[in-house]
Parts: sequence; C-alpha cells; structure tokens
Amino acid sequence: MDDYFGSVGKGRMLPLLAIQVASEYHRAGMKPPVTSALLAANTLIYFRPGPLDRLLPTVTRAAFSPHLILKYGDFKRFFLSPFYHIDETHLVYNMMSLVWKGVQLESAMDSVDFASMVASLLCLSQGITLILAKSSLLLFDYKTPYYRQLGIGFSGILFAMKVVINSQSDGLTPVFGVEILSRHAAWVELILTYILVPSSSFLGHLGGILAGLLYLQLRKFSSGFDPLAFLIRNVVGAATWPLRFIQKLFQSRRRRISGRGTVGRNQPPRLASGVWRCPLCAFDNTGWADVCERCSTQQIGVSASSSVQSPNPSGELDVDEVRLRRLARFEG
Repeated sequence: MDDYFGSVGKGRMLPLLAIQVASEYHRAGMKPPVTSALLAANTLIYFRPGPLDRLLPTVTRAAFSPHLILKYGDFKRFFLSPFYHIDETHLVYNMMSLVWKGVQLESAMDSVDFASMVASLLCLSQGITLILAKSSLLLFDYKTPYYRQLGIGFSGILFAMKVVINSQSDGLTPVFGVEILSRHAAWVELILTYILVPSSSFLGHLGGILAGLLYLQLRKFSSGFDPLAFLIRNVVGAATWPLRFIQKLFQSRRRRISGRGTVGRNQPPRLASGVWRCPLCAFDNTGWADVCERCSTQQIGVSASSSVQSPNPSGELDVDEVRLRRLARFEG
C-alpha cells in the first residue's frame, strides 16, 4: 500500500513485467487463473482502457483513507485502493512480486483456496490498517499523520502473502541482498522499505504482516476448514452447472452415430432383452438370430455346433432367408 514510487517513463517498465510473468508461468507448468486475474485487474485499472476510464473512480477517490472511510462511510476505498497504483514503477514492482508469490501459493494450493486466501488477506490487512490508524489518532490525537494519510497499492496484501509463504520455512531468504531467516523476512523488509522509501505506507505494510499472522492463526483454529472457500466452491458449482450439463449432453450424443451402434467402444454382445449387437458392423439383431442379419457374422459366444445350422453349408444366409428374418423381426 505504497503512496509513491519514482516514475521511469511510461511503458519502459512493462517489458520487465512481461519477462517475469513468462518466466514464472513457464517454470510453474500450470497457468494459475487467480493470479492471472489479479494481474489483469491491477493492470487494467492502472491503464484504464476505453470505457473503464469513465467507469472507474479516479485515484484520489479510490485511495485508502481511514478518515474518509470511518467518518463518511466511503467503503469503496476499503476494497478498491489495493488495485490502484500511483505510477508504472509502482505497478510493475508490485505485480512482479504478486506473480512470484501467487504462482508459488496457487501451485501449492487449490485455486479456490488461493482465491479465498487473497480475499481474506485483503479484508484483514485493510481492516487492521484501519484499526491501527484509528488507534494512533486516539493515542496521539491529531499529531499522527496516519489517520488522514492516503494510500494505494497491492503491497499490503503482498506482505501478508510473504508471511504465509515463509510460515513453514526454516531456511534463508534474501531481502535487499541480505540473507536472513525466512520467518523474519517480512519484518526486515518492512523496516528497510520504510527507511529507503519514507513515503511508503508503513501502517499499510504493518497491517499486511499482522493480517498474514492472523490468517495463519485462524486457519489453525478452524483446523484447516475455510468457510469462504466452501462458499466459493458451491457458488461456482451452482453457476457452472448448466454449462456442465450441456457439456455432458453433447458428449453423450457424440458417442452415438446415426442408425444403430456406437463408435469407439467395446459393447457387450447383449444390449437388451432379446437383442445382440454384431461386433463387425454394429447392427442390432434379434435374440433368436445366431448370425448377423446384415453381414452374416457369427454371434459372439455362440459356437457353430450349438447354433441352428443354416441351410447354406457355407454359413451365409441366402437372400430369401434374410428377407424372411427381417420381416419376422419387424412384425414381431
């Protein structure tokens, strides 16, 4: 939730982001849909192409402001501010971090679980930041700048994701070129970011770290059950049921061909009471016929010795007998 990153010229940073995305997606093998959707949403909101420019509020009307949210109930800032960025450097820096963290987490988790986690971290990080800003006002009166400070950017959620990634790691991770314990990486990055970029939102980043820690505790308390993920699965299942029904319907019809028989499947000789299917031409014959009425192929499982002998020594039916059998079949 940074307030400012220096701008480099418009369009010059995007190739770096494209290279990072291609590298991470190639290495991951699977194409994480939720990470891709988050990347697209942040990018589209920044560039505001076509009608989006008229539909989306401006940066100043979407920026996170504890004062405006609590006093005037402007809650659109609560949900929209993470998806806004002040300039291209700010966008690319956050999106490169999102792709790296998102691919790791979504590859290890189910996409629905990952989507639930991102939604939970967004609400927790924004909510905790709001509480911290209000608390600073109560403790320090109007001497604190945090209550009226504006902030935008996805980095609060990224700090929370870093906490989740490093929660089970006892190894080392580099932070600004320094190797430290992974479980302490988010705290060190919080301090170094504030020192190197004083205009960044310290409170927003701190809220993200606390949100990550709280999310992990809530998961432990609920024994891994995620009610939001459960809700998402049921909503998605209900919304896609008509599509899945139509897909199954067309798949079942594609198995059939015009006329009798199916293609590409080994059906048992007996299809129904008194009917068997020829293994050669797939014609459905009456039960009393031991040879196919279309191609004279012997019925599977019926030996020549036990079948009714054909008056033709060669085993083939003559034209008159085939005609009589077909008449008897349709009349019966």
